[in-house]
Amino acid sequence: MDIGGYKMHFKIMKGEGTPILFEAGGGNDASVWSDILENIHEVTGTTLISYDRSGFGTSELNSNLKNESDFGIENGVKELEAGLSRLGYNQEIILVSHSYGGLYNLLYANKHPQKVRSIVLIDVTLSNFWNRELLTMRDRNVDISTIKKPSGDYYLNVNFNETMRYVRNMEFPKNISIINVFPENSFPGYPEILSGRWLKLHKELGDQNDNVENVLAEGSGHAVFQDNPGVIINTIIKAYSETLDGKKQNEFLKKAFDNAIDLSIQTKKVETENKHSEGDLNEWAYSLLRGGALDKALQIFKLNIMLFPNSWNAYDSYGEALLQSDKKVEAIEAYEKSIELNPKNENAKTMLLQIKQK
Repeated sequence: MDIGGYKMHFKIMKGEGTPILFEAGGGNDASVWSDILENIHEVTGTTLISYDRSGFGTSELNSNLKNESDFGIENGVKELEAGLSRLGYNQEIILVSHSYGGLYNLLYANKHPQKVRSIVLIDVTLSNFWNRELLTMRDRNVDISTIKKPSGDYYLNVNFNETMRYVRNMEFPKNISIINVFPENSFPGYPEILSGRWLKLHKELGDQNDNVENVLAEGSGHAVFQDNPGVIINTIIKAYSETLDGKKQNEFLKKAFDNAIDLSIQTKKVETENKHSEGDLNEWAYSLLRGGALDKALQIFKLNIMLFPNSWNAYDSYGEALLQSDKKVEAIEAYEKSIELNPKNENAKTMLLQIKQK
């Protein structure tokens, strides 16, 4: 869809009721939600909206912007608002977000406190997490020059510090009901100063705010919606049910209860040894990459292709990390394997062309 000189990709599953908007984490696009949308739509019957932020997935970068600082999160929210307005979904809405996407929910809710009916946070980046000490640590470990430019990922990282300073200690409106889902250990392998602080702040969010309900997703990693989809699906269904009036809610809850039973049966079939999904490992590796732990990230990306040898996305991500490590020959091999598994992978084709032209 044209937003005004550039195109953004929105995926709409139409229905009736308060729409639900899904906001992906940093570096991700709408595709991360694919495995849970159908079930949510089947139970709620409402409109589900997911999208690629500009410069991610199949959405183009905003060609109207000239300076790097123009591509900050405030502009990202404006682009989202423009897209929702053109689609006709700029009234009452329910928000769902993961990781960095939580900051988009935070800004949107503060701009539209009377329109946002409910929010489901999935192990999100909290506004008070990145203090000066952690930003300094990140600066020492992240080499922005290795990130493809121009790209959504580049502009996210080049504006990262300013974004965190801008949102620091910003709070969600008190009138909005929030369910905050998070695991016990979001980032295994990270220093305690990071992982311990992350968990502490998430616990405090629910403990210190009457409008926030904490849900601990035991046994999950950062990508809870992939590790334990049942928890996230039922949480979103619960959030939606609370926007209904009494009679409709009673009818709806019977359907939701039946769905919860089906999901619990499916979950029991999953072997505990496989609790770390491809998506979870990929997200973990990208988190390490963004934190400057390049060697550790490479190890996790490599583990992912060993565990999921038929995943074109795993090879594509591995190629990106190899390129950042200046291992061009291995990066070429990874991108070529990704294209072999998925001939439509345009990102890998573009990256191969750029590597070979240098």
